[in-house]
Amino acid sequence: MIRRSSVVSKGLMAAVLAVCGMTAHAADKVTVQLKWLPQAQFAGYYVAQAKGYYKAEGLDVTIKPGGPDIAPAQVIAGNGADVVVDWMPSALASREAGVPLVNIAQVFNQSGLMLTCKKASGVTTPKDLKGKTLGVWYGGNEYPFLNWMAKLGNKPDTDIKILKQGFNVDPLLQNQAACISTMIYNEYWQVVDAGVKESDLVTFFYEKEGVATLEDGLYVMEAKLKDPAFVARMAKFLKATFKGWNDAVKDPEAAAKVVVAADASGSATLKVQKRQMENVAKLITNAGTPKIGYLEPAAYERTVKVLLAGGSSPVIKKDPGKAAMSHVVWEAASK
Repeated sequence: MIRRSSVVSKGLMAAVLAVCGMTAHAADKVTVQLKWLPQAQFAGYYVAQAKGYYKAEGLDVTIKPGGPDIAPAQVIAGNGADVVVDWMPSALASREAGVPLVNIAQVFNQSGLMLTCKKASGVTTPKDLKGKTLGVWYGGNEYPFLNWMAKLGNKPDTDIKILKQGFNVDPLLQNQAACISTMIYNEYWQVVDAGVKESDLVTFFYEKEGVATLEDGLYVMEAKLKDPAFVARMAKFLKATFKGWNDAVKDPEAAAKVVVAADASGSATLKVQKRQMENVAKLITNAGTPKIGYLEPAAYERTVKVLLAGGSSPVIKKDPGKAAMSHVVWEAASK
């Protein structure tokens, strides 16, 4: 015979377990699509995941690596992600093409894109670029370069020769180009690791040349911002993500270890990722401040201006105005 107290106890226990089960399943799912493979460029997301910052906000976050065959805009348009990391040129081009992306946060407030040249090629100042072969990334990455050349008065195929560059540094190493496109945290160091001394190189940062466009920002579909629940969920995501980035900038080595652990391919090394994180940190100048992730309207407008100034083939044909950016989620995350 089972005593009543035993039944009550079992009933209470079942209720408690049920509540716990409901709590466990109550975590809001968020899927973020990265622009590239696991590396320190995305350390903040991996650190937030590893340190439990997302979990603390009641989120179950899935971080999807990118790659050469993955277009973040296509992924989110196909409901494969809630939020994507993308560069503004491709995001605005996608918006104009029918995928209504909206920037909700701008983690990198400085551009890491630059032109890296061998001094032996005769290039030491921007004036020396005339008459040279220059490696340029396309797919939307060429517009800051073309805008800069227009400012210098250099016409492609007339004053300069453009070599459509793959995502490698071979053209510089093999002397096929006087200069190539590089990122401060990635390809530049590939050149150095290949044996070229830094003293034999000269770099031109697009940021300093006044033609930079915004890079790693966070984008969502415009219609989703009309849903208060989605905005609240994204605000939690931003809050945890910013904590992750603040930690990564503060301790590059610890962040690098997290990235290496997250790389399923095993190709990421601690030395390379630590160096990459140290350089990525230079692009997040407002880390550790209340302004982290805030999209400055002036920087947004500058990017739009550069993208519209592409001559006969601008990356966007119409100014999207303020419709392609929103501070609603960032402001909610800041409360």
